[in-house]
Formats: sequence, C-alpha cells, structure tokens
Amino acid sequence: MTLVDTQKLNKQYLNGQWVEADSESFIKVINPATKENIAELISGGEKEAKKAVGAASEAFKDWSHRPAVERANLLWDLYHKVLDNQDEIAKVITLEAGKPLAQAKGEVKNGAEYIRWNAEEARRIYGTTIASSDAQKRLQIKKGAVGPVAAITPWNFPFAMVTRKVSPALAAGCTVVLKPSEETPMSAVKLFELAEEVGFPRGVMNLVIGDPQPIGDVWLTDKRIKKITFTGSTNVGKMLYKRASDQVKRVSMELGGHAPLIVFEDCNMEKSIEQILRSKLNNSGQTCISPNRIYVQETIADEFTERLGQMAKNIKVGDGIQTDADVGPLINEEGLKKVEAHVNDAVEKGAKVVAGGKKYEENGCENGFFYTPTVLKNVDESMIITNEETFGPVAPILSFKSDEEVIDKANNTDYGLAAYIFTTDLSRSHRVSEALEYGMVGVNDTVLAQVEGAFGGVKESGFGREGGPEALEDFLENKFISTVI
Repeated sequence: MTLVDTQKLNKQYLNGQWVEADSESFIKVINPATKENIAELISGGEKEAKKAVGAASEAFKDWSHRPAVERANLLWDLYHKVLDNQDEIAKVITLEAGKPLAQAKGEVKNGAEYIRWNAEEARRIYGTTIASSDAQKRLQIKKGAVGPVAAITPWNFPFAMVTRKVSPALAAGCTVVLKPSEETPMSAVKLFELAEEVGFPRGVMNLVIGDPQPIGDVWLTDKRIKKITFTGSTNVGKMLYKRASDQVKRVSMELGGHAPLIVFEDCNMEKSIEQILRSKLNNSGQTCISPNRIYVQETIADEFTERLGQMAKNIKVGDGIQTDADVGPLINEEGLKKVEAHVNDAVEKGAKVVAGGKKYEENGCENGFFYTPTVLKNVDESMIITNEETFGPVAPILSFKSDEEVIDKANNTDYGLAAYIFTTDLSRSHRVSEALEYGMVGVNDTVLAQVEGAFGGVKESGFGREGGPEALEDFLENKFISTVI
C-alpha cells in the first residue's frame, strides 16, 4: 500500500465517495524538516462543506438508530485496520508534521486506542429509571445522539486528534464532518481511506480539506450541525464559541495551555529530570500540555538546572524520517520565529542559556525549522516565556521557596489545562494537586493523554472531556420521559 493514495489527496470524502473540489485553489503540504513540497491538494470550500453537512444529516437518520453493537463492531474493525497499517500512517505523520518516527508510531498507537476505547463505550450508553413520588408515574431518562457533529482538528497530532474526536461521536450515534489542519491533512486522508475499506455507511464520515474560514462559516451557520468539537488556539476557540452560540450549538473546546511543572526538594531528581525532558521535547515541545513554566525549589535549583542542561545537550536533533532523532523540527517558519522571540526576550531581560538557545543548523538540518533543545535559568515573571505558551523545545527554570508561593504563581494564568508536580511527600502531593486550578494534574507523571482518562481543561483552556467514561457524554443528550400508567 502506498503511503497515501495521491488521487485521493486531491479529493474530498463526501457521502462515501472521493470527489474533486470545485476550486482552483491549492494547499501545499510542506515537510518541516526539509521545507520540501510533499503534496499539493485542491482546496475544498463552501460547496464541499455544504455537501458534507447534507450527507451527514441524511446519514444520521439511520446511523443514530443502529444498535450500539453495530457501531462498535465497525469501530473495532477500524481499530484493527489502523494497527495493520500503523507503519505507513506513522511515515505520513513524520513527513507532514516533522516529528521523529518513533513518536509518530506512538501517536498512531494512541490514536488507535481511542478508537478501541470508544468502540467499547458504545455498548455502555445507559439510561436511568427513577423512582417517582407519584405511584401512578414511571420516570425514565434516555440518552440519544446529539446529531451531526463538526470536528476541527490541529496539526500537532494530526492522526490521534482526529480519532479522539471522530470515534466517540460515531460510537454515540452521531455522524461527522471533519476539517483537519491544512498544514497536516494527509493523516486524516489515510484514516478515511481505512474507514472506507472497513465499510462505514455513506455519509457517516465526511472529510473536507481546505481554507478554514469558508468551511467553518458553513458549519457554524447550518442548523443541521448540532455540535462543534475543536482543538486549537484559545483565540480561535473563543471566536467559534461566540458564533456557535447564535444557534445554541453544543460545543467542546480543548484550547491553549501554559502548563506549570513544580519540582519540590523531596523529589526523585533523576526520575524527575528524565520525565520532564521527555515531556518537554515531545513533538519539539509542540503539545498543549507541554511544561511551559518549570518551578524548582530553590534548595535544589542549581543542581537540577545543571543536570537538566547536561541531558538536553545530549539530545539528538534531526529529520525523523531519516534518522533516530529524539527531536524533530518545528511545524513552520512562524513557529520557529516564535520560539526565537521568546528565548531572545528572556535573554535580553537577564535569563542565562544553560543549553541550546539557537536554531539547529547541523547534520543536514540546515533547511528545516529546527531549534536546539534549550534550558534557561534566571527566568522571571517579566519575560514573555513566563506569560505565553511557547510551543517549542525550551525549558525555562524559575525558583521558589514555599508551597504557597509556587501554587499562587502556577495558578496566575488564564489557562487551566495541565499541571505537574514532582514530590515523594504523599500529603504534599494531595494538598498541591487539589490547590492547582487545572483540569488535569500529573503527580510524578507527565503522560496525561491516556484513553482511560478525562482529557480537558478549565478556565480559558476550554471545556468538555475526551477519553475515559466521559468521552461519549459530550455527544449525547438526555431525554426525560414521564409516563402515567
């Protein structure tokens, strides 16, 4: 099997068919490791978005009433199809997103596990029978699919983010229209190829690739779309939220993060550093839950920073498709410039570079968007990097004295997606994790994207949860039935 069917790359998947977009506009997909143009897609737009809605709306009538076991079985088949093709999918991810192949393979497995989990959850949609205070009444609550769903996904996890949104919607009985990031659309094409092979009914899954504005305009204004699920920036999320409110559409938002990571003096330093570095450099720091502010208790700050810097210097940077690199490129020129600006601002205001601090232009990486894994010390709250999400391989170290001080600093942000603490004190772990104003807290753990967990944030990091027993709830509505007998 080829990595991606090149003919399908120039088509949209609408009502069970690959069709050409009625457009003269093209989207170029760039390999961020080389800046090479690896694909050119005809851009979908308003017409394709409308066709997708029509197909999803019609298909919903049948799909939502199929037995849960039928929906589950199709998802199970898709899960196995993904596993059978995981190497090819991983190569696609690495080519269009730049992440090292090992990380891309991990993303495919994680994405597949979301399909598996939600296939299992499809059979666990339970209603409720309530004991009435009136002996002549019988009270029930039944759950049903909310309706056709519009899913908009980001570039940093171009496969797993799609499965994380599409699979619970399908399991719940919803049909889907999807717009993947125009930076990384090939992973979604690959998934839809496999879904077609599995045999999902026509119109249940629809794919539109193109300029987000005309596509989004259709989905936000068409009353047949009952829910929007979005992962991306807070600014775009706020805009979608406002516009969706005109029709009181259901909305799920997983938005920006500015994750604090707190290292207490009683931590296991070696294990902490290993986990922190792995999390910080995952996808070159381009994850919404990446530790963006690292607070280290002042009694161990010097030793911790030195050891972290030494490990960072040994990290291998390179093109993930050709080498066994630990860190790949940033997604594009804009992302690279943002990282450079954050580091330069910090240094100008007094931060010291312990490791990295510059573009990486060695060993065949001269043409890509690479940045050296970086550790900064003497960082303070006046710097941009302390107040904005960097989305890059930079670890800024700030010191603190007391638990109360660091909790206040960690919570001093509009964001509330993920936070982390490292300590061997059980009492402290409970006190601090409960005081942190975040949707997710990792205690001696930086791996939060687990299918069994409820992934999501609070404050301006959004609302709604993906994964866990809550995964299907955002795609279901409760209907109360009161019957006089």
